Amino acid sequence: MSNPSEANKDIDELIREKTELEAKVKRLEQDVHKLQLERDVLEKAGDILKKEKGINLYELTNREKVSMIDALRCKYKLNELLPILKLSKSSYCYQVNSIRAFDKYQELRGIIQELFNTNKCRYGYRRIHCLLQNRGIIISEKVVRRIMKEDQLLVKCTKKRKYNSYKGEISPEIDNIINRDFSAKAPNQKWLTDITEFHIPAGKVYLSPIIDCFDGLAVSWTIGTSPNAELTNTMLNNAISCLEKDEKPVIHSDRGCHYRWPEWIKIMTEADLTRSMSKKGCVICLRNI
Repeated sequence: MSNPSEANKDIDELIREKTELEAKVKRLEQDVHKLQLERDVLEKAGDILKKEKGINLYELTNREKVSMIDALRCKYKLNELLPILKLSKSSYCYQVNSIRAFDKYQELRGIIQELFNTNKCRYGYRRIHCLLQNRGIIISEKVVRRIMKEDQLLVKCTKKRKYNSYKGEISPEIDNIINRDFSAKAPNQKWLTDITEFHIPAGKVYLSPIIDCFDGLAVSWTIGTSPNAELTNTMLNNAISCLEKDEKPVIHSDRGCHYRWPEWIKIMTEADLTRSMSKKGCVICLRNI
């Protein structure tokens, strides 16, 4: 016959295990509920906002977040939705009141939306403003810009790439003979060259000079509208024509393609000049010479 104290101990152990299991089930239910909430928020964001390339909840405007919350209020509580979208209750209330308030530009918003879509989403607020004036609608540019910003009518712009002469290792690597020692005891011992891009009202202009480390003056230079081989090769030939027979300067450059193409190497070899190149990622600043 079992001991009553042992039976009571077994009952207490079973009750404790039951309590732990119930707590674990509750935590799992909470985790499932949270995951379901996050999934529903993302799905609703896709349905309402119609984003093409994915959705980042933290990059949405407060007005967009409010639209999503209102669409999910029938299923989830407000205090569950606000933390997911990183939105405070005061901001939510402000946006709700703002949306419900009378919008005197409601009709204008529809016209701007129509003009923006008709022109394949390529017109900014200035062009839209001109189109509105052509229709006889007199409104400030600032108002048009604000409406387009609020309604997410943004023109997709491709980022302009900055000029970069590096095209890869198209010829064997050259040692850095200068090694950032830009001092010279006499003229035509060390020359530096690089291509600089300038922006003027007419467009882009490229300057290709050779600078003497002795006095910092330009030995030769060329200017053109395209950073091509002719620009640098002409500059080099002009500089070589100024040398005496016994003058053989070291010409230092970056690792740009202009200084690694066959024609540049041929001119250097025939003139018996020494090439020097900086390491990859090191920029030559001719202004400091």
